[in-house]
Amino acid sequence: MGIVNVTPDSFFAAARTEVRDLSIARGVELFEMGCDVVDVGGESTRPGALEVPVEEELARVVPVVLALAPLGPVSIDTRKPDVARAAVGAGACIVNDVSGTLIDVAGALHVGYVAMHSQGEPRTMQLSPRYDDVVGEVLSELEQMARHASDAGVTKLWLDPGIGFGKTLEHNLALIAHCDDFVELANRYDAGVLIGTSRKRFLGLLGPEVLDVDDRLEGSIATEAWAMLEGVAMIRVHDAPVALQLRELITRPVAEVVA
Repeated sequence: MGIVNVTPDSFFAAARTEVRDLSIARGVELFEMGCDVVDVGGESTRPGALEVPVEEELARVVPVVLALAPLGPVSIDTRKPDVARAAVGAGACIVNDVSGTLIDVAGALHVGYVAMHSQGEPRTMQLSPRYDDVVGEVLSELEQMARHASDAGVTKLWLDPGIGFGKTLEHNLALIAHCDDFVELANRYDAGVLIGTSRKRFLGLLGPEVLDVDDRLEGSIATEAWAMLEGVAMIRVHDAPVALQLRELITRPVAEVVA
């Protein structure tokens, strides 16, 4: 899943395409590279981000979705029902919802849905995240969403543990270490797992020095490789060329790679 951020304030500057034509060009490029899905978002959900008015978010994303949908599967990254409906009307076939609240909307629209776990909302989610058992609690909440999605008529479901959304470094590492448990849960509901670690802040806290977002590529690649090997179905990425090469290496038979 390649990212198109039609925003001025997403946390990774290199992925921002605030100008409509640049957003469309980036989406076209992602499809041409080989991305399976292009994810279009018009509101940053980075820690501390403020909410964007519905009218502004619609103006940002709908023209981009209209332009990209004929080229391949487009997901709309939104927390707002009106934006989800308009984007699906423009051709999006997946609702990627960090709030976990649009299950019924996606079901009524008969489209796919990414059910993501989060604790709190973007403006405050990283102030003081707390869990007694982060893996168990996230699994339980995602299972509730999976049941809801099944009843609501969602056509295809991905479960996302929400790396960085109301989680500390230790929480994120625990969730990544247990990718296999999330895959097992998803399999019970004929769903897939989606993981998004790309360039996130926790990756910059793993070494002796804190790394800026521009220096987190290696950590992104390492966690994405782990997720792929554990059976995760979708990886949401900023650095699509590297991720696509990684997928090719992981999925190609070992004999071909050695040769």
